[in-house]
Amino acid sequence: MVPLRATFGRLAALALTSALLTSCKPAHRFWQRHTRAGRAEVAAQRAHAARVQRGRVTYVRYCALCHRADGLGYAADHANALANQQFLAVASPAFLRSAIVDGRPGTPMSAWGRVHGGPLDDRTVDDLVVFLRSRARVPRVDVEHVHVSGHPDDVRALWIERCKNCHGATGEGSTTATSLTHPNFLHTVSDGYLRYTITHGRPGTPMQSFPALPAQTVDDLVALIRSMQHFPGPPPPPNYEPPPGLDHLVLNPTGGPPNFTLREGRFVSSADVAQALHDGRRMVILDARATSDWSRSHIAGALPFPFYDIQDMTGRLPHDGTWILAYCACPHAASGHVVDELRTRHFANTAVIDEGIGFWESHGYPVAHAAIVGAPADAVVGAPPAVVAPSAVGPKP
Repeated sequence: MVPLRATFGRLAALALTSALLTSCKPAHRFWQRHTRAGRAEVAAQRAHAARVQRGRVTYVRYCALCHRADGLGYAADHANALANQQFLAVASPAFLRSAIVDGRPGTPMSAWGRVHGGPLDDRTVDDLVVFLRSRARVPRVDVEHVHVSGHPDDVRALWIERCKNCHGATGEGSTTATSLTHPNFLHTVSDGYLRYTITHGRPGTPMQSFPALPAQTVDDLVALIRSMQHFPGPPPPPNYEPPPGLDHLVLNPTGGPPNFTLREGRFVSSADVAQALHDGRRMVILDARATSDWSRSHIAGALPFPFYDIQDMTGRLPHDGTWILAYCACPHAASGHVVDELRTRHFANTAVIDEGIGFWESHGYPVAHAAIVGAPADAVVGAPPAVVAPSAVGPKP
């Protein structure tokens, strides 16, 4: 009589053979239920599905506002299409992780990692990367080991003709295209990624393909992009205090109310806000970006009020008609979301600072800095070290 265990083993082996030869789903399920390797496969699948789900929740909370729920991007300036299949073909997990953790300081892309004062710990970032990679429907293209040799001067005219309008004169980005020359991007992107993207483009986005360009011309463009590396504005100051609470929300608490005229009933100009601050008017200014952005630079007197924590923070705001202003770098996505939420909660006087923090800084209006304790001085790759004491700087209007 054949032992029961041996019989069962033969049946399992037969089911496995059947699954391999015929891709029969019932046979494969039998193998998953009754073999150690099959049960391990099921456990791995469930663990992966759980990570994808956690990543999806994180994406909806922190990323969808700018990159859209469907991942097609451009809900805010510079927010690229993360679900674009040509992007996912060359975006490695390491590249995605670095982009999330370190961000692109000086652009609308925040540094979301806790090392920079953002809200995401390592596990959350890893789950988010798994979710983004799960949206790929095309095989990965191995571009990580591609290195090019090019001559930047040979394609400067071509850059001006075909690339400048979207990516800017120095690759700094625009309302329709991301920055190509931010050091955090160039530090992690491979030559092969750049070459592939130039050749194949991003269908469905403003990034067109250039398949007819000679290979050497593409390599020259890659070399030119790398030669234009620059950091947009001052690097974040290292090693200061974390963001405060909402204990001192109201600026100029004894001052009179400002007399704002809103564009479209929604937007107030930076010039009007700066003048009201100079005149000592009573108001609240909220920085709607990630806390890491607030730490790097913010409107003097503004407090961190990230768009993803509105529910927890609105109870601290004055509900007495005090003007409450919000701003971001998009320039309207995060701040607009905050103002919309405040208006649904019946805060009477609310507005978006129209042009965003980039305009505010470039026009010399008062800003302040306060970086996160423990953030490494070289947290921004390629940025020179700088030490700026927590203070308000900039001319008064």
